[in-house]
Amino acid sequence: MTATVQGSVSPFACLQVGEEQGIAKGIRNYVLQRRSSLAGSPVQLGAGRALQLAREAHTTRLRISCVASEPLSRAASEIPVTPKVIAEDVLDIASSIKYHAEYTPMFSPLKFELKQAYVATAQTVRDALIQRWNATYEHFQKSNPKQVYYLSMEFLQGRALLNAIGNLQLGDAYAEALQKFGYDLEAVAVQEPDPALGNGGLGRLASCFLDSLATLNYPAWGYGLRYKYGLFHQVITEEGQQEVAENWLELGNPWEIPRHDVSYPIKFFGEVIENESGKKKWVGGEDVQAVAYDVPIPGYKTKNTISLRLWSTTVPAQDFDLVSFNAGEHYKAAKALANAEMICDVLYPGDGSSEGKLLRLKQQYTLCSASIQDMITHFKLRAGNRFSWSDFSSKVAIQMNDTHPTLCVPELLRILIDVEGLSWEEAWRITQGTVAYTNHTVLPEALEKWPLDLMLKLLPRHVEIIKKIDEKFIQGLLLVNESSDKIELRKKIESMRVLENVELPDSVKDVFTVKVKEVKAITKPKPASKLDSVEGDDLGKIEKGKDAIKPPAVVRMANLCVIAGHKVNGVAAIHSEIVKEEVFNDFYKIWPEKFQNKTNGVTPRRWIRFCNPQLSKVITKWLGSDDWVLNTEKLAGLRKYVDNKELQKEWAHAKRLNKAKLATYIKEKTGVVISPDALFDTQVKRIHEYKRQLLNILGVIYRYKKMKELTAEERRAKYVPRVCLFGGKAFSTYVQAKRIVKLITDVGATINDDPEMRDLLKVVFVPDYNVSVAEVLIPASELSQHISTAGMEASGTSNMKFAMNGCILVGTLDGANVEIREEVGEENFFLFGAFAHEIADLRKERTEGKFKPDPRFEEAKDFIRSGAFGNFDYGPLLGSLEGNEGFGRGDYFLVGKDFPSYIEIQDKIDEAYRNQERWTKMSILNTAGSPKFSSDRTIHEYAHDIWGIKPLPVP
Repeated sequence: MTATVQGSVSPFACLQVGEEQGIAKGIRNYVLQRRSSLAGSPVQLGAGRALQLAREAHTTRLRISCVASEPLSRAASEIPVTPKVIAEDVLDIASSIKYHAEYTPMFSPLKFELKQAYVATAQTVRDALIQRWNATYEHFQKSNPKQVYYLSMEFLQGRALLNAIGNLQLGDAYAEALQKFGYDLEAVAVQEPDPALGNGGLGRLASCFLDSLATLNYPAWGYGLRYKYGLFHQVITEEGQQEVAENWLELGNPWEIPRHDVSYPIKFFGEVIENESGKKKWVGGEDVQAVAYDVPIPGYKTKNTISLRLWSTTVPAQDFDLVSFNAGEHYKAAKALANAEMICDVLYPGDGSSEGKLLRLKQQYTLCSASIQDMITHFKLRAGNRFSWSDFSSKVAIQMNDTHPTLCVPELLRILIDVEGLSWEEAWRITQGTVAYTNHTVLPEALEKWPLDLMLKLLPRHVEIIKKIDEKFIQGLLLVNESSDKIELRKKIESMRVLENVELPDSVKDVFTVKVKEVKAITKPKPASKLDSVEGDDLGKIEKGKDAIKPPAVVRMANLCVIAGHKVNGVAAIHSEIVKEEVFNDFYKIWPEKFQNKTNGVTPRRWIRFCNPQLSKVITKWLGSDDWVLNTEKLAGLRKYVDNKELQKEWAHAKRLNKAKLATYIKEKTGVVISPDALFDTQVKRIHEYKRQLLNILGVIYRYKKMKELTAEERRAKYVPRVCLFGGKAFSTYVQAKRIVKLITDVGATINDDPEMRDLLKVVFVPDYNVSVAEVLIPASELSQHISTAGMEASGTSNMKFAMNGCILVGTLDGANVEIREEVGEENFFLFGAFAHEIADLRKERTEGKFKPDPRFEEAKDFIRSGAFGNFDYGPLLGSLEGNEGFGRGDYFLVGKDFPSYIEIQDKIDEAYRNQERWTKMSILNTAGSPKFSSDRTIHEYAHDIWGIKPLPVP
């Protein structure tokens, strides 16, 4: 029996009615309130679930009359407990908050402290999101549009409460409702932990994209993993960075909706069998279940609310070994469950061991397999009796956010061929028409390569499919290069194919059978009697020498993405050119139409409207409305007021308020007292050598040394007071990055305790940098450092956030810096350093011993060696900046080369900051020049140029 519920009414409106009919209505209303959190379709309810809900409704009825909470204020005690599905006025919101505080069993009912107030408020907001999510889901189901599915290993969301009520346009109403309970909205909001689902720019970009997709009414869903412990919580001690597990789920997550009926089987290991007709089947091995948890993503000023679907892994109860448990072998009994749950424990587990690599590969396959199965389920459900596989790529678009979701390609092929019975040709056509790939890096180590033997062990059927893709690609290359020199063609194939250090397929080996005389220019051959010909990979062995140790066979995931995807995009103009001209140049020559640029963007809702209300009020006043939040091009209208003294005064006042707020935060978190009168100079991002936090701190060290050489009066005259703020996590196994964190904290400890410095110079490492920290830090910053080695940063998005908030950038011509400088004006950007096209020659000069370090650079390093900042051994860190070549040597990231120009630009920054009127104008023009960097613009471009989707607003 199935009960279908329709309409929208207030839950519990009839629970006080004693008659049978009234109780039935009460149950129905309760169902409507809970329907999107049920384990089932949002609109269908089975008989068993209806009985469970009847019991819940009865229990709730009893609790209404018998459970008391801690006494509230008189005003709060008079608030009725009659929540509505959509609470928009102050009294309805307060009533819903009170209801959830008393009758949603997450905390003791005898308390209503800040944490309880947060959870009750979040559940009230979620009620509204559920209704909107249902409407959006049903609208998409009925309309059956083409929908994009965005796959990412991380989503760095940030706190949801203020963002959600801001998008719902209910901020003032919630603030007033909470005042009735004696609480401030901001104090309640900070109780929310940041979801530990991401780490850096990759995850934050994905979250910005979901916000824009919902706001712009595009049919879309996001897919990720529900990490229990995240990457890690960073603790800064005298020893530097320490890592502990995140605890964000310990008190529950009121935003997520468990979908216990939405689960898919995930297989690992096993073997592939083939029947008499040649059909393959993957059998045996280890099986787990991926269970869905939905997080609603509301759009701004729209009813559309989309899903971020997160997968958690478990096993059925029958996999618990009760016999072993009762025999005292408790760990053995729970092994299957532990292995399954481990998959979603930690984001980016260390991969220095084979076990770590195996776990990472399990994570990637779980994301891909569960998501692909879910997409196919949706596709079939929407198509109904009009179902046809030929329509799949016209209804489904898959965007792979970097190479982590690459296994979507062989998984989709596996399901289409092995499960659905399609031919290879048809399955390949569907796959290639569906998937697209965003490249986020030019760093070789970040272009993922998986050991072939590991993948063969874990995913044997997928390796067969990947080998076939590789073979088909090679055959295609041979067809278009028949007249090419065989040796050069062989090199080209080896650089482009999916498999590296693997023998050529038998079907193409004969093409590369060459006589010894054809390779004598490469190496001196053995006597002809012992070597008549060279076949297949033997040619490669000759080129490398007969005793060369063959490197391990690997699967190049980026190459697989480029071959399989119908579009490949970079994320900034300069990055996309590097992708075409260097990283994937051979592919670009074959398929130029595949390659595009989609410069990244950030959502202006979270990153200025909500995190910087002080500045937002000023902008709205001078532009005449808040339309700029949706149409950021209107920010350019600030340019015509840039010389207005009143605007300058209001702008500076907003910045001052934000600086005071950050100073309070810094004191609370670190104990360091900073002055809002100083220049706030910030570098916050993942700690990595190419991002060059080392260059920054060496510049601080040089500044400090020079200041110490002056009298107090001379210091005041020469130097602008400056607070140097750092933040970011070093990956737990990245030793050199952790040394950089240690150096920053040691320098800070020395400078901050030096009485001669006082407020002239402070250095603060802000611990556990995340979205919530950024929302305090970015609005207060006046100078932001984006100083990566030119050509190594794909785009960056923090540079966009800072510019949008009126912060002036100092940086190299790298990533999105290039376009930001063009938009805000060259005179409003502090540029230094080598250019991208110079880097290769500069590295070559270094290996040839031609580089001569600047004396100021040597002075800074020697100051560290003097012990001025403690006794820690910084030899390996400083050694990376010395020598001409070798592992961990030779200054690969050109810190020494760029140091002189970096020091000199600091003097220009000080000069500009002394003229506060000039600085304020520069700040205004940075905001006015930031419209291009809205993620709304980026998403419109993806939708039109890559996905082929159109807006579908809920009526």
